Amino acid sequence: MPEKTKRYSIWEKLKDNLFILGITVPCFLYLFAFLIIVLFYLLKFSFSEGLPIISILSEAEFRNALLRTFWFMLIGTPLQLAVGIILALLVYESFKGVSLTRSLFLIPIAIPALVTAVIINLLFSYPFGHMNDLLSGKYTFFPKILELPLNFSGTEFFSIGLAMLGKVWRDMPISMLIILAGLQTIEKEGYEAAQIMGANFYQRFKYITLPLLTPAISTVLILRSIENWKEFIFPFVLAPAYPLLGVLIDRLYHVQQNPYMAGACALWLVLFIGATTFLFTFLTKTVRAYLVKV
Repeated sequence: MPEKTKRYSIWEKLKDNLFILGITVPCFLYLFAFLIIVLFYLLKFSFSEGLPIISILSEAEFRNALLRTFWFMLIGTPLQLAVGIILALLVYESFKGVSLTRSLFLIPIAIPALVTAVIINLLFSYPFGHMNDLLSGKYTFFPKILELPLNFSGTEFFSIGLAMLGKVWRDMPISMLIILAGLQTIEKEGYEAAQIMGANFYQRFKYITLPLLTPAISTVLILRSIENWKEFIFPFVLAPAYPLLGVLIDRLYHVQQNPYMAGACALWLVLFIGATTFLFTFLTKTVRAYLVKV
């Protein structure tokens, strides 16, 4: 009798969640099928005759793109996290106009990435971009700083920097929302108790906010690092002369018509994403354990 009751309860739960299952199961199968197809062809191209996955390591273009992408991820990911934490703390407390402020902070994500990249390209273009006009004193409200216009896209540092600027600006609402959701799960009684015991803002942030916010921080680090590793639009538009891995894969496949090298490059990208995800997960767990311990 208990076994029948158990089976009946499971069936009832399935019936109650039939609508949710009807939506999620097809989506999961669709995504899983594409994952299998993509991985199959990546492995097929990467381990074909000549082992492109090994031979691509000797290509200077691949090594340079890998180094640029690594720094793009290493600098861009913590930067997006820091901006997300600052914005989340600004709109966490209730004040007059907080809804309008949150809406303003969400504007970047509503603008397509390509549009954002093109706007930045127009602002910093050479020699007649708006930024050059501003620094050259063509606007009366701003003093003249430059004698000659700057070619922002002419150097690797400025090109990648502009691509990173656009990426951080457009994706900062995602980091803000994740951190804000984490902040709202923290009970305010803990802050009140700590304040009564004489803890200052820094101590409350270090011993209450950070440990409890670690899952949200880990989520931001993982999601943003994945996005930065595979970023394509901003470096494609703003730094075409200094390709990142995403741009290099597109160039190998479409321009050079070499699917084997493109597949090998993409497989290395997947491996680096997996390693970074594992590393950030380990680091956030270690930091949380340390903060809780002390």
